[in-house]
Amino acid sequence: MTTNEPRPGQDRPGYSAPGQRPLPQQANPTWLGHVRPQYYQQAPANNRGQVQPALPPPYAAGGSPWKGGSSSAGVFGLVLAGGLLAFISLFLVLPFLLDRTGISGFVVGFIASLVPLATVLLTVRFIDRWEPEPRALLLFAFVWGSVVSIAVTMLVQPYFSLLAGPASGLDYTTFAVTVQAPVVEEFAKSLGLLMIRLFAPRHFNGPVDGVVFAFTIAAGFAFTENILYFGRAIAESSDPGTDLAMVFFLRGVMSPFAHAIFTGTTGLIMGLAVSRGSTGLSVLAFVVGLIPAMLLHSGWNRMGQDFLAQYVLVQVPIFLLAVLVITLLRVAERRLTRQRLREYAAAGWFTAAEVDVLATPGGRRSALRWARSIGRDAQMKALLHAATELAITRQRILSGRDVAVHQRDEQHQLAEIAALRAAVVG
Repeated sequence: MTTNEPRPGQDRPGYSAPGQRPLPQQANPTWLGHVRPQYYQQAPANNRGQVQPALPPPYAAGGSPWKGGSSSAGVFGLVLAGGLLAFISLFLVLPFLLDRTGISGFVVGFIASLVPLATVLLTVRFIDRWEPEPRALLLFAFVWGSVVSIAVTMLVQPYFSLLAGPASGLDYTTFAVTVQAPVVEEFAKSLGLLMIRLFAPRHFNGPVDGVVFAFTIAAGFAFTENILYFGRAIAESSDPGTDLAMVFFLRGVMSPFAHAIFTGTTGLIMGLAVSRGSTGLSVLAFVVGLIPAMLLHSGWNRMGQDFLAQYVLVQVPIFLLAVLVITLLRVAERRLTRQRLREYAAAGWFTAAEVDVLATPGGRRSALRWARSIGRDAQMKALLHAATELAITRQRILSGRDVAVHQRDEQHQLAEIAALRAAVVG
Protein backbone atom coordinates (compact mmCIF):
# COMPACT_ATOMS: atom_id res chain seq x y z
CA MET A 1 0.00 0.00 0.00
CA THR A 2 1.49 3.31 -1.04
CA THR A 3 1.51 6.28 1.32
CA ASN A 4 2.92 8.89 -1.05
CA GLU A 5 1.49 12.38 -0.62
CA PRO A 6 -0.15 14.02 -3.66
CA ARG A 7 2.00 16.26 -5.81
CA PRO A 8 1.15 19.99 -5.85
CA GLY A 9 -1.06 21.19 -8.65
CA GLN A 10 -3.13 18.04 -9.04
CA ASP A 11 -6.44 19.77 -8.45
CA ARG A 12 -8.60 18.44 -11.22
CA PRO A 13 -11.74 16.42 -10.31
CA GLY A 14 -10.90 13.25 -8.46
CA TYR A 15 -7.63 14.52 -7.01
CA SER A 16 -7.18 15.07 -3.31
CA ALA A 17 -5.88 18.42 -2.17
CA PRO A 18 -2.14 18.66 -1.50
CA GLY A 19 -1.23 17.48 1.96
CA GLN A 20 -4.24 15.23 2.42
CA ARG A 21 -3.60 12.25 4.65
CA PRO A 22 -2.61 8.92 3.05
CA LEU A 23 -5.07 6.31 1.89
CA PRO A 24 -7.36 4.79 4.51
CA GLN A 25 -6.51 1.30 5.61
CA GLN A 26 -7.64 -1.38 3.11
CA ALA A 27 -8.35 1.19 0.39
CA ASN A 28 -6.28 -1.06 -1.87
CA PRO A 29 -7.50 -4.56 -0.96
CA THR A 30 -6.01 -6.13 -4.08
CA TRP A 31 -3.66 -5.49 -7.00
CA LEU A 32 -6.67 -5.55 -9.32
CA GLY A 33 -7.87 -2.10 -8.27
CA HIS A 34 -4.89 -0.10 -7.11
CA VAL A 35 -5.70 3.49 -6.07
CA ARG A 36 -3.13 6.24 -5.51
CA PRO A 37 -3.63 8.74 -2.67
CA GLN A 38 -4.20 11.72 -4.96
CA TYR A 39 -7.26 10.07 -6.50
CA TYR A 40 -8.94 8.86 -3.33
CA GLN A 41 -12.15 10.50 -2.13
CA GLN A 42 -14.88 9.53 0.26
CA ALA A 43 -18.09 8.00 -1.01
CA PRO A 44 -20.97 10.50 -1.19
CA ALA A 45 -22.97 10.64 2.03
CA ASN A 46 -26.51 9.33 2.17
CA ASN A 47 -28.68 12.33 3.04
CA ARG A 48 -31.93 10.38 2.81
CA GLY A 49 -31.90 9.34 6.44
CA GLN A 50 -30.64 6.34 8.35
CA VAL A 51 -30.59 3.11 6.38
CA GLN A 52 -32.71 0.37 7.86
CA PRO A 53 -31.59 -3.23 7.24
CA ALA A 54 -33.39 -4.51 4.16
CA LEU A 55 -31.65 -7.81 3.54
CA PRO A 56 -31.29 -11.00 5.56
CA PRO A 57 -28.02 -11.63 7.40
CA PRO A 58 -25.58 -13.80 5.44
CA TYR A 59 -25.92 -17.59 5.67
CA ALA A 60 -29.45 -17.29 7.09
CA ALA A 61 -32.00 -19.92 6.18
CA GLY A 62 -34.05 -18.75 3.84
CA GLY A 63 -29.20 -18.69 -12.86
CA SER A 64 -27.08 -16.03 -13.52
CA PRO A 65 -27.63 -12.52 -12.13
CA TRP A 66 -30.34 -10.57 -13.84
CA LYS A 67 -29.32 -7.97 -16.37
CA GLY A 68 -31.86 -5.22 -16.43
CA GLY A 69 -32.19 -2.09 -18.46
CA SER A 70 -31.78 -1.43 -22.13
CA SER A 71 -28.55 -1.79 -24.02
CA SER A 72 -26.52 1.31 -24.66
CA ALA A 73 -26.30 2.71 -28.16
CA GLY A 74 -22.76 1.38 -28.44
CA VAL A 75 -23.78 -2.16 -27.55
CA PHE A 76 -26.79 -2.04 -29.87
CA GLY A 77 -24.71 -0.73 -32.75
CA LEU A 78 -21.97 -3.26 -32.14
CA VAL A 79 -24.38 -6.19 -32.04
CA LEU A 80 -26.19 -4.94 -35.12
CA ALA A 81 -22.93 -4.55 -37.04
CA GLY A 82 -21.76 -7.95 -35.83
CA GLY A 83 -24.96 -9.57 -37.04
CA LEU A 84 -24.60 -7.96 -40.45
CA LEU A 85 -20.96 -9.06 -40.74
CA ALA A 86 -21.89 -12.57 -39.67
CA PHE A 87 -24.64 -12.76 -42.28
CA ILE A 88 -22.24 -11.68 -45.02
CA SER A 89 -19.51 -13.99 -43.71
CA LEU A 90 -21.81 -17.00 -43.87
CA PHE A 91 -21.75 -16.80 -47.66
CA LEU A 92 -18.01 -17.45 -47.48
CA VAL A 93 -17.73 -19.79 -44.48
CA LEU A 94 -20.66 -22.13 -45.07
CA PRO A 95 -19.77 -23.12 -48.66
CA PHE A 96 -16.17 -23.64 -47.54
CA LEU A 97 -17.25 -26.06 -44.81
CA LEU A 98 -19.73 -27.94 -46.98
CA ASP A 99 -17.20 -28.31 -49.79
CA ARG A 100 -14.73 -30.03 -47.45
CA THR A 101 -17.07 -32.04 -45.26
CA GLY A 102 -20.12 -32.83 -47.37
CA ILE A 103 -23.62 -32.71 -45.94
CA SER A 104 -23.24 -35.79 -43.71
CA GLY A 105 -19.80 -34.75 -42.49
CA PHE A 106 -21.06 -31.27 -41.72
CA VAL A 107 -24.01 -32.57 -39.71
CA VAL A 108 -21.91 -35.05 -37.72
CA GLY A 109 -19.18 -32.45 -37.21
CA PHE A 110 -21.70 -29.87 -36.04
CA ILE A 111 -23.19 -32.24 -33.46
CA ALA A 112 -19.81 -33.47 -32.22
CA SER A 113 -18.52 -29.89 -31.93
CA LEU A 114 -21.27 -29.04 -29.46
CA VAL A 115 -19.51 -31.06 -26.75
CA PRO A 116 -16.26 -29.04 -26.49
CA LEU A 117 -18.27 -25.88 -27.11
CA ALA A 118 -20.47 -26.60 -24.10
CA THR A 119 -17.38 -27.28 -21.97
CA VAL A 120 -15.87 -23.88 -22.73
CA LEU A 121 -19.14 -21.92 -22.49
CA LEU A 122 -19.95 -23.46 -19.11
CA THR A 123 -16.52 -22.37 -17.95
CA VAL A 124 -17.24 -18.87 -19.23
CA ARG A 125 -20.47 -18.83 -17.28
CA PHE A 126 -18.63 -19.86 -14.12
CA ILE A 127 -15.99 -17.15 -14.55
CA ASP A 128 -18.63 -14.53 -15.35
CA ARG A 129 -20.98 -15.23 -12.44
CA TRP A 130 -19.84 -12.35 -10.21
CA GLU A 131 -20.42 -9.50 -12.65
CA PRO A 132 -22.14 -10.99 -15.73
CA GLU A 133 -21.69 -9.37 -19.09
CA PRO A 134 -24.72 -8.43 -21.23
CA ARG A 135 -26.01 -11.44 -23.12
CA ALA A 136 -26.04 -9.37 -26.30
CA LEU A 137 -22.30 -8.77 -26.03
CA LEU A 138 -21.59 -12.43 -25.29
CA LEU A 139 -23.66 -13.32 -28.35
CA PHE A 140 -21.64 -10.83 -30.39
CA ALA A 141 -18.41 -12.40 -29.11
CA PHE A 142 -19.54 -15.91 -30.01
CA VAL A 143 -20.79 -14.90 -33.47
CA TRP A 144 -17.58 -13.01 -34.11
CA GLY A 145 -15.53 -16.06 -33.22
CA SER A 146 -17.63 -18.65 -35.01
CA VAL A 147 -18.28 -16.78 -38.27
CA VAL A 148 -16.64 -13.39 -38.70
CA SER A 149 -13.15 -14.33 -37.50
CA ILE A 150 -13.26 -17.44 -39.72
CA ALA A 151 -14.07 -15.26 -42.73
CA VAL A 152 -11.33 -12.77 -41.81
CA THR A 153 -8.87 -15.65 -41.54
CA MET A 154 -9.86 -17.01 -44.94
CA LEU A 155 -9.53 -13.59 -46.58
CA VAL A 156 -6.24 -12.58 -44.96
CA GLN A 157 -4.32 -15.87 -45.12
CA PRO A 158 -3.55 -15.83 -48.87
CA TYR A 159 -2.11 -12.31 -48.72
CA PHE A 160 -0.15 -13.06 -45.55
CA SER A 161 1.28 -16.18 -47.16
CA LEU A 162 2.24 -14.24 -50.28
CA LEU A 163 3.99 -11.51 -48.33
CA ALA A 164 5.55 -13.37 -45.41
CA GLY A 165 5.96 -16.91 -46.75
CA PRO A 166 9.05 -16.42 -48.92
CA ALA A 167 10.74 -14.26 -46.28
CA SER A 168 10.34 -16.97 -43.63
CA GLY A 169 12.55 -19.46 -45.45
CA LEU A 170 10.22 -22.29 -44.43
CA ASP A 171 8.46 -24.80 -46.62
CA TYR A 172 4.80 -23.99 -47.16
CA THR A 173 3.38 -26.61 -44.78
CA THR A 174 5.64 -25.64 -41.90
CA PHE A 175 5.01 -21.95 -42.54
CA ALA A 176 1.24 -22.42 -42.73
CA VAL A 177 1.06 -24.41 -39.50
CA THR A 178 3.58 -22.62 -37.28
CA VAL A 179 3.47 -19.04 -38.55
CA GLN A 180 0.49 -18.27 -40.75
CA ALA A 181 -2.24 -19.93 -38.69
CA PRO A 182 -1.12 -18.51 -35.31
CA VAL A 183 -0.62 -14.99 -36.62
CA VAL A 184 -3.73 -14.66 -38.78
CA GLU A 185 -6.13 -16.58 -36.54
CA GLU A 186 -5.15 -14.79 -33.34
CA PHE A 187 -5.42 -11.43 -35.08
CA ALA A 188 -8.86 -12.33 -36.48
CA LYS A 189 -10.16 -13.53 -33.12
CA SER A 190 -8.71 -10.70 -31.04
CA LEU A 191 -10.08 -8.11 -33.44
CA GLY A 192 -13.44 -8.89 -31.86
CA LEU A 193 -12.00 -8.01 -28.45
CA LEU A 194 -10.83 -4.69 -29.79
CA MET A 195 -14.31 -3.99 -31.19
CA ILE A 196 -15.89 -4.62 -27.80
CA ARG A 197 -13.34 -2.41 -26.06
CA LEU A 198 -13.81 0.46 -28.52
CA PHE A 199 -17.60 0.38 -28.92
CA ALA A 200 -18.78 -1.04 -25.57
CA PRO A 201 -16.08 0.18 -23.14
CA ARG A 202 -18.43 0.33 -20.15
CA HIS A 203 -18.71 -3.45 -20.25
CA PHE A 204 -14.98 -4.10 -20.64
CA ASN A 205 -13.85 -3.10 -17.15
CA GLY A 206 -10.85 -5.26 -16.40
CA PRO A 207 -9.01 -8.56 -16.83
CA VAL A 208 -11.95 -10.77 -15.87
CA ASP A 209 -14.07 -9.18 -18.61
CA GLY A 210 -11.19 -9.57 -21.05
CA VAL A 211 -10.92 -13.28 -20.28
CA VAL A 212 -14.70 -13.78 -20.52
CA PHE A 213 -14.98 -12.13 -23.93
CA ALA A 214 -11.80 -13.80 -25.21
CA PHE A 215 -12.94 -17.26 -24.12
CA THR A 216 -16.33 -16.71 -25.77
CA ILE A 217 -14.76 -15.60 -29.05
CA ALA A 218 -12.33 -18.52 -28.95
CA ALA A 219 -15.15 -20.96 -28.18
CA GLY A 220 -16.93 -19.81 -31.34
CA PHE A 221 -13.79 -20.09 -33.46
CA ALA A 222 -12.98 -23.57 -32.15
CA PHE A 223 -16.59 -24.62 -32.72
CA THR A 224 -16.42 -23.84 -36.44
CA GLU A 225 -12.92 -25.24 -36.77
CA ASN A 226 -14.03 -28.45 -35.07
CA ILE A 227 -16.89 -28.81 -37.55
CA LEU A 228 -14.26 -28.75 -40.28
CA TYR A 229 -11.94 -31.27 -38.62
CA PHE A 230 -14.67 -33.63 -37.45
CA GLY A 231 -16.51 -33.39 -40.76
CA ARG A 232 -13.37 -34.15 -42.76
CA ALA A 233 -12.78 -37.21 -40.60
CA ILE A 234 -16.11 -38.46 -41.91
CA ALA A 235 -15.84 -37.30 -45.52
CA GLU A 236 -12.20 -38.15 -46.31
CA SER A 237 -11.58 -41.37 -44.39
CA SER A 238 -11.97 -45.01 -45.29
CA ASP A 239 -12.63 -45.70 -41.59
CA PRO A 240 -14.64 -42.65 -40.55
CA GLY A 241 -15.71 -44.00 -37.15
CA THR A 242 -12.13 -44.58 -35.96
CA ASP A 243 -10.78 -41.37 -37.43
CA LEU A 244 -13.61 -39.30 -35.95
CA ALA A 245 -13.03 -40.84 -32.53
CA MET A 246 -9.32 -40.05 -32.72
CA VAL A 247 -9.81 -36.45 -33.85
CA PHE A 248 -12.56 -35.93 -31.28
CA PHE A 249 -10.32 -37.22 -28.49
CA LEU A 250 -7.47 -34.91 -29.52
CA ARG A 251 -9.57 -31.79 -30.00
CA GLY A 252 -12.67 -32.35 -27.91
CA VAL A 253 -11.19 -34.10 -24.89
CA MET A 254 -7.49 -33.23 -24.68
CA SER A 255 -7.63 -29.66 -25.92
CA PRO A 256 -11.06 -28.00 -25.74
CA PHE A 257 -9.46 -24.96 -24.09
CA ALA A 258 -6.53 -24.54 -26.49
CA HIS A 259 -7.96 -21.62 -28.45
CA ALA A 260 -9.45 -20.15 -25.26
CA ILE A 261 -6.04 -20.02 -23.60
CA PHE A 262 -4.37 -18.53 -26.69
CA THR A 263 -6.87 -15.71 -27.09
CA GLY A 264 -7.40 -15.46 -23.34
CA THR A 265 -3.88 -14.09 -22.94
CA THR A 266 -4.77 -11.19 -25.24
CA GLY A 267 -7.98 -10.57 -23.31
CA LEU A 268 -6.12 -10.69 -20.00
CA ILE A 269 -3.48 -8.19 -21.11
CA MET A 270 -6.10 -5.86 -22.60
CA GLY A 271 -8.15 -6.11 -19.41
CA LEU A 272 -5.16 -5.22 -17.24
CA ALA A 273 -4.57 -2.19 -19.46
CA VAL A 274 -8.23 -1.19 -19.16
CA SER A 275 -7.99 -1.20 -15.38
CA ARG A 276 -4.90 1.01 -15.50
CA GLY A 277 -5.23 3.47 -18.34
CA SER A 278 -6.95 5.02 -21.32
CA THR A 279 -8.36 3.67 -24.56
CA GLY A 280 -5.02 4.32 -26.24
CA LEU A 281 -3.30 2.06 -23.72
CA SER A 282 -5.92 -0.62 -24.43
CA VAL A 283 -5.17 -0.47 -28.16
CA LEU A 284 -1.46 -0.82 -27.41
CA ALA A 285 -2.29 -3.76 -25.14
CA PHE A 286 -4.18 -5.36 -28.03
CA VAL A 287 -0.97 -5.34 -30.08
CA VAL A 288 1.19 -6.50 -27.17
CA GLY A 289 -1.33 -9.17 -26.16
CA LEU A 290 -1.24 -10.74 -29.60
CA ILE A 291 2.41 -11.74 -29.12
CA PRO A 292 1.97 -14.34 -26.34
CA ALA A 293 -1.25 -15.57 -27.97
CA MET A 294 0.56 -16.19 -31.25
CA LEU A 295 3.54 -17.80 -29.51
CA LEU A 296 1.31 -20.16 -27.51
CA HIS A 297 -0.64 -21.03 -30.65
CA SER A 298 2.54 -21.65 -32.62
CA GLY A 299 3.98 -23.78 -29.83
CA TRP A 300 0.84 -25.91 -29.82
CA ASN A 301 0.97 -26.38 -33.60
CA ARG A 302 4.66 -27.32 -33.48
CA MET A 303 4.05 -30.41 -31.38
CA GLY A 304 4.81 -33.41 -33.59
CA GLN A 305 6.06 -36.91 -32.90
CA ASP A 306 6.70 -36.17 -29.22
CA PHE A 307 3.19 -34.75 -28.87
CA LEU A 308 2.30 -36.66 -25.70
CA ALA A 309 5.47 -35.66 -23.87
CA GLN A 310 5.08 -32.00 -24.82
CA TYR A 311 1.41 -32.11 -23.93
CA VAL A 312 2.14 -33.41 -20.41
CA LEU A 313 5.26 -31.34 -19.75
CA VAL A 314 4.25 -28.07 -21.44
CA GLN A 315 0.56 -27.80 -22.27
CA VAL A 316 -0.82 -29.23 -19.03
CA PRO A 317 1.23 -26.80 -16.90
CA ILE A 318 0.05 -23.92 -19.13
CA PHE A 319 -3.55 -25.01 -18.59
CA LEU A 320 -3.01 -25.24 -14.82
CA LEU A 321 -1.42 -21.80 -14.83
CA ALA A 322 -4.47 -20.45 -16.65
CA VAL A 323 -6.73 -21.99 -14.00
CA LEU A 324 -4.63 -20.38 -11.26
CA VAL A 325 -4.72 -16.96 -12.92
CA ILE A 326 -8.50 -17.10 -13.37
CA THR A 327 -8.96 -18.16 -9.74
CA LEU A 328 -6.83 -15.26 -8.53
CA LEU A 329 -8.78 -12.86 -10.73
CA ARG A 330 -12.08 -14.03 -9.28
CA VAL A 331 -10.81 -13.68 -5.71
CA ALA A 332 -9.44 -10.20 -6.41
CA GLU A 333 -12.72 -9.14 -8.03
CA ARG A 334 -14.70 -10.19 -4.97
CA ARG A 335 -12.33 -8.49 -2.54
CA LEU A 336 -12.46 -5.26 -4.49
CA THR A 337 -16.26 -5.31 -4.64
CA ARG A 338 -16.48 -5.86 -0.89
CA GLN A 339 -14.10 -3.02 -0.08
CA ARG A 340 -15.84 -0.51 -2.33
CA LEU A 341 -19.26 -1.41 -0.87
CA ARG A 342 -17.83 -1.04 2.63
CA GLU A 343 -16.96 2.53 1.72
CA TYR A 344 -20.58 3.12 0.72
CA ALA A 345 -21.68 1.51 3.97
CA ALA A 346 -19.49 3.99 5.87
CA ALA A 347 -21.31 6.76 3.98
CA GLY A 348 -24.69 5.40 5.10
CA TRP A 349 -25.91 3.56 1.99
CA PHE A 350 -25.73 0.01 3.39
CA THR A 351 -25.39 -1.64 6.74
CA ALA A 352 -22.26 -3.66 7.44
CA ALA A 353 -24.32 -6.86 7.39
CA GLU A 354 -25.71 -5.98 3.96
CA VAL A 355 -22.20 -5.63 2.55
CA ASP A 356 -21.54 -9.21 3.61
CA VAL A 357 -24.71 -10.23 1.81
CA LEU A 358 -23.97 -8.28 -1.38
CA ALA A 359 -20.25 -8.95 -1.65
CA THR A 360 -19.65 -12.57 -0.62
CA PRO A 361 -20.64 -15.75 -2.48
CA GLY A 362 -22.29 -17.27 0.58
CA GLY A 363 -24.14 -14.06 1.36
CA ARG A 364 -25.49 -13.85 -2.18
CA ARG A 365 -26.69 -17.44 -2.11
CA SER A 366 -28.51 -16.92 1.18
CA ALA A 367 -30.04 -13.67 -0.07
CA LEU A 368 -31.34 -15.34 -3.22
CA ARG A 369 -32.81 -18.22 -1.18
CA TRP A 370 -34.56 -15.76 1.09
CA ALA A 371 -35.84 -13.64 -1.81
CA ARG A 372 -37.04 -16.72 -3.68
CA SER A 373 -39.03 -17.80 -0.63
CA ILE A 374 -41.00 -14.53 -0.74
CA GLY A 375 -41.27 -14.35 -4.53
CA ARG A 376 -38.79 -11.52 -5.07
CA ASP A 377 -35.78 -13.33 -6.52
CA ALA A 378 -35.77 -11.15 -9.69
CA GLN A 379 -35.57 -8.00 -7.59
CA MET A 380 -32.78 -9.49 -5.48
CA LYS A 381 -30.80 -10.49 -8.54
CA ALA A 382 -31.19 -6.96 -9.85
CA LEU A 383 -29.98 -5.55 -6.53
CA LEU A 384 -26.93 -7.82 -6.47
CA HIS A 385 -26.05 -6.79 -10.00
CA ALA A 386 -26.59 -3.09 -9.26
CA ALA A 387 -24.38 -3.26 -6.16
CA THR A 388 -21.58 -4.86 -8.18
CA GLU A 389 -21.90 -2.20 -10.89
CA LEU A 390 -21.81 0.49 -8.21
CA ALA A 391 -18.54 -0.92 -6.83
CA ILE A 392 -17.07 -0.89 -10.35
CA THR A 393 -18.17 2.71 -10.88
CA ARG A 394 -16.50 3.76 -7.63
CA GLN A 395 -13.32 2.03 -8.70
CA ARG A 396 -13.37 4.05 -11.92
CA ILE A 397 -13.80 7.25 -9.92
CA LEU A 398 -10.92 6.37 -7.63
CA SER A 399 -8.78 5.59 -10.66
CA GLY A 400 -9.04 9.24 -11.71
CA ARG A 401 -10.48 8.59 -15.18
CA ASP A 402 -13.55 10.52 -16.42
CA VAL A 403 -14.41 11.32 -12.82
CA ALA A 404 -17.28 13.71 -13.51
CA VAL A 405 -18.98 11.23 -15.88
CA HIS A 406 -18.69 8.36 -13.43
CA GLN A 407 -19.86 10.50 -10.53
CA ARG A 408 -23.08 11.16 -12.46
CA ASP A 409 -23.40 7.43 -13.04
CA GLU A 410 -22.80 6.90 -9.33
CA GLN A 411 -25.71 9.17 -8.37
CA HIS A 412 -28.06 7.33 -10.73
CA GLN A 413 -26.89 3.96 -9.41
CA LEU A 414 -27.32 4.98 -5.78
CA ALA A 415 -30.89 6.08 -6.52
CA GLU A 416 -31.51 2.78 -8.33
CA ILE A 417 -30.16 0.79 -5.41
CA ALA A 418 -32.39 2.66 -2.98
CA ALA A 419 -35.39 1.76 -5.13
CA LEU A 420 -34.30 -1.86 -5.46
CA ARG A 421 -33.83 -2.20 -1.70
CA ALA A 422 -37.39 -0.97 -1.27
CA ALA A 423 -38.62 -3.43 -3.93
CA VAL A 424 -36.89 -6.32 -2.19
CA VAL A 425 -38.42 -5.47 1.17
CA GLY A 426 -41.82 -4.89 -0.41
